[in-house]
Amino acid sequence: MTPTRQSPTRDERQRLILAHPLLFRSGNRQLIKLAAWLAPALIAFCFGFYWLDISWGRVWLGLGRLGEFVSLMLPPTYGDTNAPFDFWRSLSDTTKLWIYLQSLAETLAIAFLGTFIAAVCAIPIGFLAAKNVMANTILHFLTRRFLDTVRTVDTLVWALIWINVVGLGPFAGILAIATSNFGLFGKLYSEAIETADTKPVEGILSTGGSHLHTVRFGLLPQILPIIVSQILYQFESNTRSATIIGIVGAGGIGQHLYEQIKILEWQHVSFLVLLVLAAVMMIDFISVRVRFAIIGIKQGSVAP
Repeated sequence: MTPTRQSPTRDERQRLILAHPLLFRSGNRQLIKLAAWLAPALIAFCFGFYWLDISWGRVWLGLGRLGEFVSLMLPPTYGDTNAPFDFWRSLSDTTKLWIYLQSLAETLAIAFLGTFIAAVCAIPIGFLAAKNVMANTILHFLTRRFLDTVRTVDTLVWALIWINVVGLGPFAGILAIATSNFGLFGKLYSEAIETADTKPVEGILSTGGSHLHTVRFGLLPQILPIIVSQILYQFESNTRSATIIGIVGAGGIGQHLYEQIKILEWQHVSFLVLLVLAAVMMIDFISVRVRFAIIGIKQGSVAP
């Protein structure tokens, strides 16, 4: 049996305070610092609710309205919702189903191509933005600010920009995801490179290796699993982003989702949402296995 742990008595606590006064004083200082940070955050939180005129009564009323929308979405279907007593027969017409599946495939293609283009193009600029690789302070600073500028603009805004440049369709969606992810991947790559162990790099230089050799054999083996994990996660996230930018005309299933919402076909809306959910779950299932395969261990051998 595991012995029960008893809390120290008052006298024992006093003896501990007298024996280790610095430890208890530092703990009090940490509490004071934490309170100093939490107090302004709490004040800002309350002021935000007051300034934005958020009413909890409207929230509760909205929850009831949300329940009504959920009831209108059931059961999810792609068939004729105007024939409730002929529901199963309406599902026999698979024309609209194939249209939805093709749009879902288009959304996945937009997310994959946009992620792949951004991941490849961000590799060189990720090294330029890393302090331990780029010794030129000015070039490093300009690269970081360039990545911040690109990353600041949201994917939806990039989609609106590229639609005006190349027109409506999936190509604008691919460019929007590639552009926004380019800044994100550049930042993530540079941070992964900066946290890499420098001992392999020093060992390669000491044996006469060039700067390119240090990148190829000293840095890449360390950061490759991190980079792959980031790319796989972003591909999953971009599947949802590709759905959203489809609403503004960048192709994919988002366009059908917006049309069904406008005509109040809530059962079709829930069916489309379930399609996107199934696609994201499939991507997550595959990405876990790809990640473990690159790391070089079996999924079941990881200790909890």
